[in-house]
Amino acid sequence: MEPDEIKAAWQALDARLARQEDLQRELLRGQRQQQAQRQLRPLRIGLLLQALLGVGLVLLGIGCWRTNPGIPGLLATGIALHAFGVLHIVFAVAVLTLAAGIRPSSAVLTIQRRLRALLRLQRLNSAVCGAPWWIGWVLVVVGVAGQTPVAPGTPTPAWVWASLALGLAGTLATWAWMARSLRRPDTSRGWLDDGADGIRRSLRLYEDVARFERD
Repeated sequence: MEPDEIKAAWQALDARLARQEDLQRELLRGQRQQQAQRQLRPLRIGLLLQALLGVGLVLLGIGCWRTNPGIPGLLATGIALHAFGVLHIVFAVAVLTLAAGIRPSSAVLTIQRRLRALLRLQRLNSAVCGAPWWIGWVLVVVGVAGQTPVAPGTPTPAWVWASLALGLAGTLATWAWMARSLRRPDTSRGWLDDGADGIRRSLRLYEDVARFERD
């Protein structure tokens, strides 16, 4: 073969190999994108349930403080449930909105950056709406009792005070554990249960894509 023919053959081979590499990259990216979307599906379902729970807490709180406005304990419980429900709704909508903004067609680095932002927001959601359920369940029980009028001067049962004290201790301990976890640079490790496992798995999938593109 003439030198020009050899050069043309090598160029054709290089072009074919480049096309195959591009095809493999696109196939890998498509597979990882589908897997990442599946990993985020349980998070979205959980957030929808969280928003519905928030609506329920708001309604329960309103019923409690409207029915017994003259009972300080039930008034405070109703207001707390109302506020707690609003927090559930606000954080659920915020996390869902951020998750919906992650476009598979975006650059891998952009998707990774948004996933990390989603992870931080979901961690905050867990701290604000998850950990306080040490106390929240007591408020729900009291709120249910407050849906009917209570005679003024009725004493608060001792078990309520004991449960609130235990719940406060549990909430503070959980927050301390979360604060300790924040000092760890490795975002692949979660707290006790912050609901962000799907986000971490999605990050690892896109790390595979980024590594393949670098190589």
